[in-house]
Amino acid sequence: MKKIFFFLIIVGAAWELYNYSGQVSLGPGVMVSELPQQESIDSPVSYSIDDYSITETAKFSIRAKVLSRKNYHIGREADLSPIDLALGWGNMSDEVVLEKIKISQSRRFYRWHVESFPIPRREIETHSANMHIIPANDKVKSVIDRVRKGDIIEISGSLVNVMSNTDDWHWSSSLTRNDTGKGACELIWVESLDIVTL
Repeated sequence: MKKIFFFLIIVGAAWELYNYSGQVSLGPGVMVSELPQQESIDSPVSYSIDDYSITETAKFSIRAKVLSRKNYHIGREADLSPIDLALGWGNMSDEVVLEKIKISQSRRFYRWHVESFPIPRREIETHSANMHIIPANDKVKSVIDRVRKGDIIEISGSLVNVMSNTDDWHWSSSLTRNDTGKGACELIWVESLDIVTL
């Protein structure tokens, strides 16, 4: 009986992996035309997770195409944010453009490389971003596991800054989509995450 039970668990896990791994292809054309939305907060709210204080800096929502995803298991950042999503909108949600851009993620950075520019460099920089995801609840955690490269997703929550309650360690979010390099990533307290392409 135990063998059958474990077999069913393995089959179920394999089925989940089969359905939610790999890449989604939606064909040519801009899939997300709207820009990310950000609103200032008059009275920021703070949250506590273990030894960290998380403070909202702006309300934030985005509809975007997943250009890449990267899971993290090691480091203080991973205690809060187990995944980074590289997201694109406008022409950076068009697969005709994206097939000419090599995209990768590592060490909490998103990188891109082109042989020749399919769109202007500045458009790539301002219409895509690496976003550190802090799930605010168990529902968000469960949805994150199903996000695939190529999916269209919708995120709602807040840009936040994180401070350690035990030492000087901190982690801050970018507050603009126009920056690049170190410190340009968004750190998002995600209250809802929906996969539109499901």
